Amino acid sequence: MTAIRLLLVDDDPLVRRGLSLMLGGAEDIEIVGEGADGDEVEALVDRTRPDVVLMDIRMPTLDGLSATERLRARPDAPEVVVLTTFHADDQVLRALRAGAAGFVLKDTAPAEIAEAVRRVAAGDPVLSPAVTRRLMAHAAGPGPDTRRATARSRVAALNDREREVAVAVGRGASNAEIAAELFMSVATVKTHVSRVLAKLGLNNRVQIALLTYDAGLLEEDGHP
Repeated sequence: MTAIRLLLVDDDPLVRRGLSLMLGGAEDIEIVGEGADGDEVEALVDRTRPDVVLMDIRMPTLDGLSATERLRARPDAPEVVVLTTFHADDQVLRALRAGAAGFVLKDTAPAEIAEAVRRVAAGDPVLSPAVTRRLMAHAAGPGPDTRRATARSRVAALNDREREVAVAVGRGASNAEIAAELFMSVATVKTHVSRVLAKLGLNNRVQIALLTYDAGLLEEDGHP
């Protein structure tokens, strides 16, 4: 079994130590490095080649949101899970739009943080459909009409089948659930998801969900 390579980034050494002790004991997770600020992340990623970065939001020089945006803009970037002590919809949403695969609170049970790392490494976001919908409903930024027009122009690049898969992803359906709903194999669903990501220039399933919401596709499908 190949261990998941994990990079920890937090300005509090006690938090880093605690996370290292909690997560380093898992047989399938290897702590490959630690950072104290967002401006260290890219160099650390180059040196340690992690599969997942567990990233704090509040850091003194470069915050975790900006660091996530920089990191996810790179080719072959690792997955990012945002780590925070508070629940701020606008900041979490910014992280998700930047390409983070989800977020966990610092007071989350150690076993749940480890499971979040495993899920993200496997390509699954660490937000439940209910949480994702609530975040999308609190979206900040350009006005709704502008967002919708922009999003609709982007999803126009999808064919009918890809659009159906994108909407199902937006509802929070798993690959197995999409396969059953659309009468295709799980492998075919994965292929369609990969094509949607490539056509739309997105990083992960959460970004597909955000775009389908912005475009109004979930409303048309009966899922506000």
